[in-house]
Amino acid sequence: MTKTYFLLSFQKKLRCYDFDFSHWPLDFSWTEVSSPSYATVSLSVFVCSFVIAHTFGRRMLYPGSVGLLQKAMRPMLQQGQAKLIEEFDGQRNKLVACDGNEIDTMFVDRRRDGGQNGQTLVICCEGNAGFYEVGCMNTPLEGGYSVLGWNHPGFGGSTGVPFPQNEANAMDVVIQFAVHKLGFSLSDIVIYAWSIGGFTASWAVMSYPEIQSLVLDASFDDLLPLALKVMPDSWRPLVQHTVRQYMNLNNAAQVLKYQGPVLLIRRTRDEIITTTYPKIMTDEGIRVVRQWLGASSPLEEASVYSGYEVDDDWCVSVLQSYQADRDVSFPWSVGKPWGRRQLALFLARKYMRNFEATHCTPLPAIEFHPPWRL
Repeated sequence: MTKTYFLLSFQKKLRCYDFDFSHWPLDFSWTEVSSPSYATVSLSVFVCSFVIAHTFGRRMLYPGSVGLLQKAMRPMLQQGQAKLIEEFDGQRNKLVACDGNEIDTMFVDRRRDGGQNGQTLVICCEGNAGFYEVGCMNTPLEGGYSVLGWNHPGFGGSTGVPFPQNEANAMDVVIQFAVHKLGFSLSDIVIYAWSIGGFTASWAVMSYPEIQSLVLDASFDDLLPLALKVMPDSWRPLVQHTVRQYMNLNNAAQVLKYQGPVLLIRRTRDEIITTTYPKIMTDEGIRVVRQWLGASSPLEEASVYSGYEVDDDWCVSVLQSYQADRDVSFPWSVGKPWGRRQLALFLARKYMRNFEATHCTPLPAIEFHPPWRL
């Protein structure tokens, strides 16, 4: 007993220092739970797609996995890690996913602080060049939440490469760690993602539907339109095959399988993410929502909203009535033709937040809040 206590105490002190993470002992493994859930991705038989995906394709999609970039960022990452440990009492842990990859994580526990938000755990999913040391963890931390950050496979102290299956496996062990080791229930967990982190975030809520809610910031619905936009037209068939076989980050398809609350944060001056949206409304609904999205200021947004005479109470009553009369999953086919414009604008304002910023601007804590519930 004395020896065990000494080792745990010594390990706790070691966590306060920077070290070679590859030599740190295992803190949690997927084998500690009986039935882990993980995604599968089909293998391509075409050599060209394989070569593209495993060489420059993967590095273009996840530049943070490139060793040269990590070396250049090393001082910044060390500084960010030190801040999390010294100012927030962060705890660094090594998890092992079902594919054998070691996942570098950082946990900040706010449950003892007495604040209401501290009882909620926000799991952060970083962008394609983001690390928990300097990434989107700061937003929920400023809001007083308990926060669990993790690095993509091949980023920071995490091993492997960030292909979709490896990404899903990493997300899976992070959730299992949060539940079985940190003691949070799924209903206490919010998944927050920035940019490409939307893939693992949407996979998480699809695979664990009991999760409280999902917040997607500056993310995309599907990778393919973005890939086609930056590649030559003559490459179109090859790009389509490569993305669908190796990099099929189809976030919208995964979100549609989640029945919980979702908040979409849209960067109005985003220079990277596409501004096209899935056709989930009639042409008339799409037209008025596009008009609202095109507003240049909050005042103009409010003007568009009031111009269509949207009655919030009426919209809520229509949705509640639809919910009570039918036992159906999302998406709903709700609304009479004469009221669809108003419902479209009401739902857009409830489920989407416009944030006046570019793609890489950190999200202020005031913009991070739980999604609306009917």
